Parts: sequence; structure tokens; C-alpha cells
Amino acid sequence: MTIDATAQYETYADLPRRVAAAAAAARDAAFTKSCLPQQGRLLQVLAGGIGAGRIGETGTGHGVGLAWLASAAHPEAQLFSIERDQHRAQQAHQVFADEPRVQIRCGDWRELAQQAPFDLLVLDGGGQGKGDEPPLEPAEWLRPGGVVVLDDFTPQAGWPPRVGGILDEARQ
Repeated sequence: MTIDATAQYETYADLPRRVAAAAAAARDAAFTKSCLPQQGRLLQVLAGGIGAGRIGETGTGHGVGLAWLASAAHPEAQLFSIERDQHRAQQAHQVFADEPRVQIRCGDWRELAQQAPFDLLVLDGGGQGKGDEPPLEPAEWLRPGGVVVLDDFTPQAGWPPRVGGILDEARQ
């Protein structure tokens, strides 16, 4: 997630069809916090390396990151995403209505554990251990050799990491 990233899709060429649809849905809803196109390309590469595995995502938003994942996922891969905001979850569900590999739920990120273990897990809407919430335990969510992507960490210039003057325990 990057603030104002959704606007970057307006000038980005050669988008996968579903990525363009999800970005349009985000733009129409004035949702600015989609992943950057460059981050989407990374998600695409990671999803392409999973094979016929399971991919999970917290924080669906309008489905931009999920669309990048689905665009390169193996035809037999299964993709699961959870979004806490009902409107965003419904919008994303419409983007993927004709994609049987993708399941989107509205709920708390912890409910995604029902679909574990994952081969690839993208944490963008919970599970990172930010704020008062404990981080998820990777061994309980991932298959051996699985990959986890942690999003939403503010760049740091020093150590120990601080955000707003407070120690960033999640990053540590």
C-alpha cells in the first residue's frame, strides 16, 4: 500500500486486464492506497514462482495487488484474500467474479488462517504486528519453504527504527 499510488495507474501502460479493472474500481471509490505498479510487478513475479500452490493476502482493498498476483499465478493455484471493509470487499469481488481461483472474504485478517497453510502470504491489511496487534506466527501460516511479504513499513534512516518517535516494534 502506498498513499496516492492508485493515481499512478492512470499513466501506467500494459496493465493486465484485471489489474486495470481493480485500479479503476479503486479510483472510482477514491481509494488512494493501492500498491504501486512496481510493487505489483514484484507480486506478479512472486506469484509466478509458487506453482499450483496457495496464495493468501490480508487487506484486499479493491483488489489491485490481488489482481497482480492472479495475473501470474499458476492456472491451478488458489488465491485467498480478506478485506475488513465490506464495500471494498464487494468491489473486489466484482473484479474477480469470473475467476474461480480467487476467493475474497470480508472480515478480520485473522480469519484468513482458515485457508492456511500458504505458499505465498502477502500481509498488507493485518498480521504484520503493527500497533497493538501481535504479528502472526509464520510457522502456523506458511508451508515449509513458503514466502511472506510484509507491506506498509515506513522507510527508516536509522536504527533502532522509530515511527513518530515511538519504537517500531513490528519492524524489529
